[in-house]
Amino acid sequence: MNTFTDFFSFSDPNIRFVVIGAMLLTASSAIVGTFTFLHKKSLVGDAIAHAVLPGICLGFILSGTKNPAYLILGAFITGWLSLVAVEFITRRTRIKEDTAIGLVLSVFFGIGIVMLTVIQKSGNAAQSGLDHFLFGKAAALVGEDLMVFGTVAVVLLFCVFLLFKEFSLLAFDKGYAQSIGLPVRRIELVLTSLIVLAVVIGIQAVGVVLMAAILITPAAAARFWTHKISVMVLLASLFGAFSGLAGAYISYIAPAMPTGPWIVIVISTIAFISFFLAPRRGVISRMIRQRAIRRTINNENVLKTLYQLGEESKNFFLPRTEADIIRKRSYPSPLLTAVLHRLQRQGYVERIGTTWQLTEEGMSRGQRVVRIHRLWELYLTTHVNIAPDHVHDDADTIEHLLTPELETELERLLNYPTVDPHQAEIPYKKPV
Repeated sequence: MNTFTDFFSFSDPNIRFVVIGAMLLTASSAIVGTFTFLHKKSLVGDAIAHAVLPGICLGFILSGTKNPAYLILGAFITGWLSLVAVEFITRRTRIKEDTAIGLVLSVFFGIGIVMLTVIQKSGNAAQSGLDHFLFGKAAALVGEDLMVFGTVAVVLLFCVFLLFKEFSLLAFDKGYAQSIGLPVRRIELVLTSLIVLAVVIGIQAVGVVLMAAILITPAAAARFWTHKISVMVLLASLFGAFSGLAGAYISYIAPAMPTGPWIVIVISTIAFISFFLAPRRGVISRMIRQRAIRRTINNENVLKTLYQLGEESKNFFLPRTEADIIRKRSYPSPLLTAVLHRLQRQGYVERIGTTWQLTEEGMSRGQRVVRIHRLWELYLTTHVNIAPDHVHDDADTIEHLLTPELETELERLLNYPTVDPHQAEIPYKKPV
């Protein structure tokens, strides 16, 4: 408890530098990473992260110090060059983008390792800790770093706020953006610069190897929770900031634990939780919806079968055995029994001994399914020119999906027909 209080009181300047720096880095990277994710350019972040290493080394060689301004400038230049190289290879050769990214990533990173080795053997005492850019060392952030990173973060946020609509439009409909006269190439140029800048400032926290996770993972996690891009950007920044705070706290209570990898572990945990538990797009939610849909389809298929048996006997309320239903439409016996019991609980059928009988409500719902099925078959034959013997399977699907509004519109479009393409009667509700 004392450790928790000491940390979150932020009385220690070192704690303030690390926490604020980590949160700025992760939040700003997550915001820019949202548009990278939506543009389906997730691998670009990884390429840039590896390509900035030679720029960092070059900035150190030319300045002779680890001044973050020089290092960021050098990293920005080589990060930009890596993207130019990827685009050049993709456009001028038959090599695909993912292959080009792999080539550029490995070449630039290899050059960076060579330059880092040369610096380490140069005897310059100022090079101590330069290798932290490989794996990150957020715990080493100082006030000078914080000023530079804070400035860059403000620039990123300002540019995203200023061009939010344009970035959003390019992410979803680039063709439309071009058609209305937007300077697409210039906007892409700005976005690319922001991506490079976000990667450049982020590697101080998590390093070259893990930077792609900070850029993309918050956006991927946020995507599970919303369909609105504004909310997605907000959530991604919050996820990123929380992971920065949590990573700093874990490394504080366990000094042997590095901050950067823990930031990645925290944001990855958030992503996994989102993947499974998000209310609309999560795996569990999808499974629940799919199970409900399967149950609805099974319920309506059985009611439709009972209604069709009633059509044959001219008595919709005649009790039927499970064998009668299976003869009309094949069902696994255990599944049919489960469905009938569920329909009984819902008030659509009644059990009479070993037989089952439609209720008024069950007959009405079964009638609607049959009506939609036959209307759709007629629509396909008269408006889409599909042969009558090829429309049954499609109608078998649409009968469970058509809303009452579309059903009414379909009836009006077909002028309230009385028979389907197979001359079977299309049933309508009798006026009360």
